[in-house]
Amino acid sequence: MSFFLIYLPAFLLLLTVLVFVHEMGHYWVARRCGVRIEVFSIGFGPEIFGWTDRANTRWKISAIPLGGYVKMFGEGAYSGGGGGGKAMSAEDRAVSFSHKNLAARAAIVFAGPAANYVFAIVVLAGLFMTIGQPHTPASVGSVLEGSAAEAAGILPGDVFVRVNGTDVERFADVQRIVVLRANEPLEIVLRRDGKELTLTATPKVSEVTDISGNKSKIGMLGVSQKVAEYKKSGPVDAVVEAVEESANLTVMTVTAVGQIISGKRSVRELGGPVRIGQLSGDTARNGLVPFISLLALLSINLGLVNLFPVPMLDGGHLLYYAIEAVRGKPLGERAQEFGFRIGLVVVLGLMLFVTLNDLVNLPVFEFVKNLIT
Repeated sequence: MSFFLIYLPAFLLLLTVLVFVHEMGHYWVARRCGVRIEVFSIGFGPEIFGWTDRANTRWKISAIPLGGYVKMFGEGAYSGGGGGGKAMSAEDRAVSFSHKNLAARAAIVFAGPAANYVFAIVVLAGLFMTIGQPHTPASVGSVLEGSAAEAAGILPGDVFVRVNGTDVERFADVQRIVVLRANEPLEIVLRRDGKELTLTATPKVSEVTDISGNKSKIGMLGVSQKVAEYKKSGPVDAVVEAVEESANLTVMTVTAVGQIISGKRSVRELGGPVRIGQLSGDTARNGLVPFISLLALLSINLGLVNLFPVPMLDGGHLLYYAIEAVRGKPLGERAQEFGFRIGLVVVLGLMLFVTLNDLVNLPVFEFVKNLIT
């Protein structure tokens, strides 16, 4: 019952908002560049319902709610200026995506991920102005016995100044650096009794379980923070802080992906639609603020992933455009088609892997595994 009342609606709402924002970015810039939009779809497959506006764009909700798309007139697999449009009239060429100049095409493609980042910044800034954000001085409340912090000589009352060369102001800044650097020696600058001293600490590996029961390994120093205070910000400061938070989340995501590729982190930490559904339902049960925060986080992730230079993604198109800018002409149609086929295999393979990964991590599979073993 909770699946149909909470988890499924929360998942569909979250996914619909993220997809709409992303595709609206493409749509808005394409219209500004004079491109005719044929279809704006939330979801794939057969149309459930829709309508056609005055610009002859078909807006629709489709049966498979796992994405969406904007179909632009003149858009095809070939991303080169004017390919496939020899029979077009002058009027059609004027509103054709493939006949727009390189800068316009690149701007239209980039607008999708950019919209996700702008949306996340607006959402975070709104939260920082109305609810505030946890603001805990980077001071040590207590030190866990036998921890990496105790071994390094960190004491209660010490204040973190720099960690691994990065200045820190809040306890959350310290956590953000430490969690991704298990078993890596960190140079830590502390302030104690008004003087600065430098120590070296190696965070230990700790396995944590999120609210959905998914396990991951993180680095942990073994220090606790003092009681967090929520601090509200004015409009300008809130936007600045939201931009900084978005940048920090991007760096953390890229670092984590790099560690998975290098083998430092387990591929089991990768999640797909099932895990997103779990998280959306769990955060919705905890209230509106956690759900909105998750929405901002996933919007950043969606924008970032789409910028990866993989054909089929926005980043793959931008890679082709970069090559076109250097060569002075686009790649040939066969070369681009081959790249898109490789990209399709990569994307579908990754989707299959993360979905299977999600299913294996479900509690029912863990229960069956325990019965067998």
